[in-house]
Amino acid sequence: MNEVRFEVVPAWEQLPAAWKHLDVSGVAVDPADRVYLLTRTETRVIIYDRDGSFLRSWGEGVFTERTHCLRFGPDGCLYTVDDGDHTVRKFSPDGTLLLTLGSPGVPSDTGYDEQFWGKDTYRGTASIRKGGAPFNKPTGVALGPGGELFVSDGYANARVHRFAPDGTLIQTWGEPGTRPGQFNLPHGVFVAGSEVFVADRENERIQIFTLDGEFVREWTDVQRPTDVFVDGHGLVYVSELGWRSGDRSFRRGPQGAFVPGRMSIFDVAGTLLARWGGPDVCAPGNLCAPHALAVDSHGDLYVAEVIASFAGRRGLVPPTCHTFQKFARI
Repeated sequence: MNEVRFEVVPAWEQLPAAWKHLDVSGVAVDPADRVYLLTRTETRVIIYDRDGSFLRSWGEGVFTERTHCLRFGPDGCLYTVDDGDHTVRKFSPDGTLLLTLGSPGVPSDTGYDEQFWGKDTYRGTASIRKGGAPFNKPTGVALGPGGELFVSDGYANARVHRFAPDGTLIQTWGEPGTRPGQFNLPHGVFVAGSEVFVADRENERIQIFTLDGEFVREWTDVQRPTDVFVDGHGLVYVSELGWRSGDRSFRRGPQGAFVPGRMSIFDVAGTLLARWGGPDVCAPGNLCAPHALAVDSHGDLYVAEVIASFAGRRGLVPPTCHTFQKFARI
């Protein structure tokens, strides 16, 4: 394995006094290497410089407590996903709302059984009867050539939607299932050149498509992938969620033991270059619930975690467990 190496940067985030975020659901980096975090609990966008010093924030009172993804676009705008109200939004860097996709608070019809929401991901995902229109608990957004938007949708749907820059729906693909082109919780999406990478979380694979949604190939050497990011050098970063004892996998069946989260890095051919994560999930550098990631111009990696949603509220980890980490390329 031609390994690439990283080391954790201790105590990077300098969060203002009395502020908190039990989860960080999204992270993005702008061309000046300013780092944007999308949080839950006290929901907002927080901006830091590359050294972790606080710069400013915005978005208080805008989002639900189910924020889900944050991307910085080549147009200089920020794109957010909020599965709590079934929307994707476009903002200027200072927080001015420019575009909303989806009808706030109105989910599409997919047959999803709401009784399982927040309680049983496997049974909730299995309850989806058909792919629906945008959106039902969307999960991710990516920018394609010419400013097109690709949205993974999501917790209560099984599709990827493609939009024109003005928000016009161009195309939709995907249905619930395990075959190529089908999804069980498409959780993250990224566009690299002429290919669309989709983190098909509960099928434990990365599916790769053309821009028109034609299936190209899949990678299965992943564990519950939550996000995928391709940098300018062709490195493919995948954040991977752990398993709790008693969870059920579409690929592996019932899970008898806790399996920690991890990070994996591949080349564009799918060759594994680096992987880390250990059983002490709250130790610096290890991972419990990695959810989103971004890479800056220096090749440093930023990983957001949803500790409270995945483990903290169940008493599996202490409230002091990290929710965001920076890894420096070495």
